[in-house]
Amino acid sequence: MSWPGYGSTENTYGAPLVDGVDEAQGFNLLKLFWLVMRYRWLAGGVVASALLLGVLGTLMQSPRYAATARIEILVPTARVLQDLDVIGQNNDARLLETAREKLRSRDLAKRVATALDLSARQDFLFPQPAFALSNIIARVVPMPTAGLVGEFSLEEREQRATGMLVEGLTVTLVRSTNLLEVRFVDGNPKLATAIANQYLASFMDQQVDRTIETSDLARQFLLEQIADIKRKLEAAETALVNYAKQEALTSAGADGSLITTKIAAINDALTKASQDRMEAERLVALIEEGKAADLPQLLESEAIQNTRQKLTELEADYAQKRQTFKPDFPEMKTLRSQINGFEAQLDKDIGVISESIRVTLNNKLQEERDLRATLFDLDRQQTAFRDKSIQYQILKRDVDSLNSQYKSLIDKQNELGVVSDLRSTNMDVVDYAVTPENPFEPSLLRNLALAGLMGLAGAALAIYVLELLNNKFDVPDQVESELRLPVLGVLPSVEAGGLDAALADPRSALSEAYRSLRTALQFATVDGEPRSILVTSSEPDEAKSTTAVKLAEEFAAIGVKVLVIDCDLRRPSLHRLVGIDNSIGLSNLLTKTIAPEDVHLMFNKSATSIDVTFMGSGPMVPNPADLLASRRMGEVMAACLKLFGMVILDGPPVLGLADTLILSRHAEATILLVAAHQTPRKAAAAALKRLRSTVGAKVVGGVLSKLDTKRIEYTYSYGYMHNQYYYGYGQDESRVRRLKGRDGEPEEA
Repeated sequence: MSWPGYGSTENTYGAPLVDGVDEAQGFNLLKLFWLVMRYRWLAGGVVASALLLGVLGTLMQSPRYAATARIEILVPTARVLQDLDVIGQNNDARLLETAREKLRSRDLAKRVATALDLSARQDFLFPQPAFALSNIIARVVPMPTAGLVGEFSLEEREQRATGMLVEGLTVTLVRSTNLLEVRFVDGNPKLATAIANQYLASFMDQQVDRTIETSDLARQFLLEQIADIKRKLEAAETALVNYAKQEALTSAGADGSLITTKIAAINDALTKASQDRMEAERLVALIEEGKAADLPQLLESEAIQNTRQKLTELEADYAQKRQTFKPDFPEMKTLRSQINGFEAQLDKDIGVISESIRVTLNNKLQEERDLRATLFDLDRQQTAFRDKSIQYQILKRDVDSLNSQYKSLIDKQNELGVVSDLRSTNMDVVDYAVTPENPFEPSLLRNLALAGLMGLAGAALAIYVLELLNNKFDVPDQVESELRLPVLGVLPSVEAGGLDAALADPRSALSEAYRSLRTALQFATVDGEPRSILVTSSEPDEAKSTTAVKLAEEFAAIGVKVLVIDCDLRRPSLHRLVGIDNSIGLSNLLTKTIAPEDVHLMFNKSATSIDVTFMGSGPMVPNPADLLASRRMGEVMAACLKLFGMVILDGPPVLGLADTLILSRHAEATILLVAAHQTPRKAAAAALKRLRSTVGAKVVGGVLSKLDTKRIEYTYSYGYMHNQYYYGYGQDESRVRRLKGRDGEPEEA
């Protein structure tokens, strides 16, 4: 029976559970926010550390200044033909890329180094390190550069200067323009400006007139080559046409496609004929095996089906009348004569169809032989054609090769004429570099933004790993989704030393939780609350004994006569919790070591729970599992249920022991306690599996105990529960108890 809040098909939010998975647990921004708030100190520490490292990294970087100049690469715009316009545009792109690579060349870098005498400048050859701890000090106190110019030869200094120029230079093509942006980076802003401007001057000095001049000798050479190739091409084409006519290649197609098409068609027909022949052979095989009645043609024949139907009806009529008349009776003879006639007709029809199938098989065999003969003849024709086409392909390759050469020479002739007449290149300085006032790096804002993003990523990773490693139960929904078990109650944790006060205060959140658990148990079965309840957990120290006692008190408060039995014969704790004598108890009953007149001594009252009767575990025994599994335990439970309205068994943990599995057979309902932030999920799942699969225990639900309701994820999802200020009691508080009389009707007092 399922009730809202306790059923196994809904979670706390009311969303359905499918195969133990909460559909509401999707990407929830609000839930993600509360998760971040839960780890806010960790996330804040990681982000703050990242920002601090970002500031420190910024201070450790040496300032770098960027000087930028712009030049325009002038390209011809005049066009004579539309086709040459496309070619000219492609050539323009190559021209800009060529200019870009020339600016980045080592040869131009040598020209710049020589013009500025950079090989003799110590501040350029030996700058401050790009990233070092010493840069923090250098920002306050200028430090001399490491290295001396005199320790290196001139060639070494020139190579070093050239390499540093190439490394510090960036040449970028401005999008959709003919502008090149020349950018140089250095720790000295004035030197960076001088180098960028010198690059423009050295590039202009290096450029020469690139106009391509085509000489008359080159033109004449191309014309002679074109004429010679043209003559050879005409001769090769004539030879190709004559050979094709001589060998009658046109009738089969220049590439033999006609023969190939016929072969493909014959192959398709042969495949179809083979399939038909095999199908006919299969049918004939059925006939030869005496299974002609199973032929598909018989099923498709309406006449045969009618004959079979009539034959079946006559045989059924004959069999029915055979129970009344003898075979010699005239009517029976008439029916037999009709049956024989229809059987003869059916055999005749089957014979006709069988003979038709044999004829079809012979026709298909002949058709297949004819197609194979035709295919063989076409194969011979194709072989002969291949022999003839070898020479044809040789002649055709000559024609194609000469034609390609002829076109290439014509293109070169046109290119020489157009380029010599139209193409010219030049450059113009658009902007000279100016001395930068501020360094472009390091950028504190950019580094802080990057550090912040890395800190957020690190915090997210840390939170993800912590959540991944967290295998404990934190919220009630996890009990439902992981164990597929309805949550009957949620017991909040109590501060150290405040448990007794919380249990004694009827208005405390813990007491309200136990009353909610009692209410849930009243609807746990179709008959109301179960008369025998086993309280257990997967591991020790999960508030089993406290729950058993408090639950008994809550049921006693509504008039139920309750007995609590400490069934943990290995590590009993109930007697210490309620303050009763444990010298005699359950073990004495099971071992029959107590006199009948002393049995009443085992039923004790507690000073704090006067309405509840307690039975201790008794002296320790060497074989607790055997005693609990004995018939004596069943007799004890039956006797207790006659004396009390409810019996609550305080059982031991499930894992590693057989005691709880045995006790669950004596209880109408079993409650599994799961300690929040303590019990591993796999341990609880294993305990529940043992209870259900081993002994078929009726586990009516789970109880999440020791839940810290102040944790932020619980406050977000379940904070509305256990609000002790919601319930107000007057100064003259009166409790209404439901007392069950002998007639079973409730009374009020």
